[in-house]
Parts: sequence; C-alpha cells; structure tokens
Amino acid sequence: MIEVIKINDHEFEVTVSASTQTKHKVTLNEKYYITLAEGKISKEELIRRSFEFLLERESNTMIFREFELPVISRYFPEYESVIKEAVKK
Repeated sequence: MIEVIKINDHEFEVTVSASTQTKHKVTLNEKYYITLAEGKISKEELIRRSFEFLLERESNTMIFREFELPVISRYFPEYESVIKEAVKK
C-alpha cells in the first residue's frame, strides 16, 4: 500500500506498507509536474504512480528516503515515458 500526504505545494511524505514499512520525503517542482502529468492527475497521484513504477523494479527498502522526483529517471531512463503514457490512459 502506498499513502501520499501533501506537506506543502512541493513536498510530500510517502509511506509504503510492505513487509517492512518505509517513509519517504519526495520533492516535486511545478515544472516537472506539468512535464509529466500535464495537469491531468494530481501531484499526489503522480507520486503514487511513480512509487508503483519503482516498486515494480526494487523493494521499498531500496528507495531513497528523501529525493526529488526527477532523480528516478537517472536510475531508470524509461521512467518519464512510462509515466507519461500511463497518464494518457
């Protein structure tokens, strides 16, 4: 289970409940949000889908505890295209 809580306009706390529960602080700036989601889904939904993407590739304990959302594409180059395609559906 993935729970996303908005701290402020750019910071979110994400709790991932799995065999080990983890908490993450994610920063999302407005420009990157528009680039990926085009305003079609909420920031919280974009972050939730981003964590689904990550969890398909690694365990929640391997995900950084604090990061900016664009960091994902450094480790998974397909991230942006996968997310953009999912938002279209």
